[in-house]
Amino acid sequence: MKALAIIAALSLVGMTPAAAQDILLTGPYQCVQHCRGTGLAFIAQNAWQLNLVNEAGLLARAWIDYPGHIWAPAWNEGAVYSGDGFILFEDGTAWQRVIPAPLPTPAPLPYTHG
Repeated sequence: MKALAIIAALSLVGMTPAAAQDILLTGPYQCVQHCRGTGLAFIAQNAWQLNLVNEAGLLARAWIDYPGHIWAPAWNEGAVYSGDGFILFEDGTAWQRVIPAPLPTPAPLPYTHG
């Protein structure tokens, strides 16, 4: 667990405040450590404001309190995030962004002459 925290912290070292502001956290996340459930977690972001749903379905409002860090008062917990879609909460819970597979291209419609 300590190694995971160190990796997450090191990934933030190269981030500037401007770069952190440009990160869009919106999307689905898979819990990969200290999970409370088996579902996906979700984040909806509007500027610095966040709506969180954890893998157990618990909702929380949160915000980016400084670049690279979010705070969720309902959970009484903060988290660090990185540009590669990794979020590490203070209690050790870790989320990784889920990149959905692209949709297959539809088959062309058959050509009918007439």
